[in-house]
Formats: sequence, structure tokens, C-alpha cells
Amino acid sequence: MIDFWLAIGLLLLVALGFLLIPAIRRQHVASGKDRAAVNVELYEERLTELSRQHAAGLLTAEQWEEARSEAARELLSDTQQADTDATSAKGGRAAPLIVALIVPLVGLGLYLHWGASDRVELTREFSQPPRSMDEMTSRLERAVAVQPESSEGWYLLGRTYMSQERFADAAHAFTEAVQYAGRQPELLGQLAQARYFAEGKTLTPETKALADEALKANPKEVTTLGLLGIAAFEQKNYPGAIAHWQTLIDQLPAADPSREAIQSGIERARQYMADRGEIPSASSAAQAATLKVTVSLDPSLNSHVKPGDSVFVFARAVSGPPMPLAVKRLTVADLPASVSLSDADAMMPQLKLSGFDQVQLVARISRAGKPTSGEWEALGKPIAVKDAQPQQLKIVQPDAK
Repeated sequence: MIDFWLAIGLLLLVALGFLLIPAIRRQHVASGKDRAAVNVELYEERLTELSRQHAAGLLTAEQWEEARSEAARELLSDTQQADTDATSAKGGRAAPLIVALIVPLVGLGLYLHWGASDRVELTREFSQPPRSMDEMTSRLERAVAVQPESSEGWYLLGRTYMSQERFADAAHAFTEAVQYAGRQPELLGQLAQARYFAEGKTLTPETKALADEALKANPKEVTTLGLLGIAAFEQKNYPGAIAHWQTLIDQLPAADPSREAIQSGIERARQYMADRGEIPSASSAAQAATLKVTVSLDPSLNSHVKPGDSVFVFARAVSGPPMPLAVKRLTVADLPASVSLSDADAMMPQLKLSGFDQVQLVARISRAGKPTSGEWEALGKPIAVKDAQPQQLKIVQPDAK
């Protein structure tokens, strides 16, 4: 900030130079001979010349007297003009000095009132990474104080408050963000979540109305889905919690780290329902989530494949992530073969057969040993995971990939 004020000081010096240098020059010119004294000398020289002409007989007494009167009048007029100019010169010298003092003071006052020195300072601070969460919070608080109409600033401040569990402050920040950015689903979801925790994990009618408004505008709004799942779980409404959380999982990327925690919550809700006799236990549900499939090779491909070529048999969700939920690896030499796919064959702990309603069975030959691409494949029709009948797959068509 020091270099900012130094730049202002240099600009003021330049401006003062334009005002003071002409005044100094005028003062220097005015320091010569006094104009009135010069006029008197000229008057005396004029009288001497008139007297010499009168003595020589060039002027009559009447002409000499008239010329002397005329010279006296000119002297009087010049003397009065000199006095006026002197007074004006004094005023003219004072005016630039007064202006030179007033202009910087007025300019500084106007800048402090309407200027943006505080925004300049904040910009400089945000260019450096914060050393702590408290420092980041302080910066955001000053940012919204300087720019209260910044919805982005209020949103970031609200997220920061949430990470510090300052839920009431977060609710205020999100309220301001909604005021300036409009009733966007994401902002309404964040506001509802902050109010829920600020009110002691109580889903008040006002908070529920915010969540409903957010989902009406965007049924896939993740913050609201997570909040309603938590609220339903706390109220022991386990089917409602599962419904909201399953919808949330369907929206998240496959690599999202929160998927595992949400899936864990779903399994806990199912276990509580099983304890109340509402559904089978999680372990029996896992056992029930088993698919049986027989894989064979079309005779037309016998001359194109090798016994050691890899054969991948897997199930993938019809509506969900593209990666396999359960997979087993065979070779062409093993065909035909009957395999079973269950949660025990899951590639990722958070992605299991029991977590999805419908899947598609795929058998793929890959000489490179990659389940994601190969040379030939067989695609099954979508089937329900629960109570699925044994399936048949015959590898015959080229891999579409």
C-alpha cells in the first residue's frame, strides 16, 4: 500500500508544478523596476524637452503650457494604472498558492470518500495465499463489507463458515447470496443445510420449504438431496433416507470420495430397517444379489481366437456409472462356462450389485487383457438384480468400441 500512496504523492507534485511554476515566473518579472518610478522619469524628460523647445522659440507660451498639462495628465493616468496592476499582481500571486493548497486536500478528501483504496488493499491480499483459515475468513468478511452486493463473496464466506461449523453465520451469508444472486437451487440448498444445522438438526417448515423449492427447480441438487437424507435418517425415516441418498449417489462422479460414505449410510439405514423387520438383513440382501450366466463362443469365431485370449464377464448398471459392478476373468479355453456374479466380485467397495436395481451383463474377449475394450463381445438385455433368472451369453459380434 505504501507504493500506492507514493504514486499519488508524485502525481500531486506534478499537478502543483503546473500551478506554482507560472506564479513564480510572474513574481520574478515583477521584481524589476517599479513602473511608477519609470513614469516619473519619463515625465521629467518630457518637461525638459518642452522647456528646451520653448526657449528655442519653437513653442509659444500657450503651447508650452498646454503640452506640460498634457504630460501631467498622462503621468497621473499611468500612475493610477500601475497601482491597479500592482494590486492585481499581488492577488494573482496569492491565488495559485491558495489553489495549490486546496486542490490536494480536496482531491484527497474526495478519494477517501468515493475512492477504492480498501478494494486495492484486498486485491493485494488475495493475490497471496492465506496462512490460516482464520486469515481467509477475515479476508472474506472484509471483502463483503467493501462489496456487499457480491453474491460470490457471500457464497464463499458461507462455505467457509460451514467448514468452521459456524452455522448461524453461514445461514446469514447464504441469505445475502440469495438476495443478490437470486433463488438458485444450489444457493437454496446451501441455505437450507446451514439453517438445519444452526437450528440443532431440526427440519423446520421454513427450512423444508427451502429444500422443496431447490428440488423443484433441480431434482438432482446434491446438497439438498444429502440434507433431506440426513434429516430423514435422524427422524428414523430410513426408506426416505435411502431414496434421497441413492438419488444423490446416481448424480456423483464415480471417483467422488463421498460416494463411499453415502453408500455406508444407505447400508446402515437398510440394517436398521432389517432390525425392525421391514426388509431382509444386509448380509442376506448381499447373498440375494447374485447373477448366474453361461458364456459360450459362437463356432464362427473359433478360427479367429486363441485359447489364451482373456474373456471378461461382468455386470454394469443400466442407469449409473459405466464401470463394471462385478467382474470375473476367464480364457477362451474355459468356454463354454457358467459363472456367478455377486457383491464379492465388486471392483470397488462402494459399487456393488446390491446397490442397483437393473444391470446389463456383458461378455468380452480382449487379447490385450483389458475389460474396457476388446475384439468380440456379447451384450445381454437389462435385467433386475433381484430374483434374476440364469442368463445366456454367446460371443459373436465385434466389440463396438
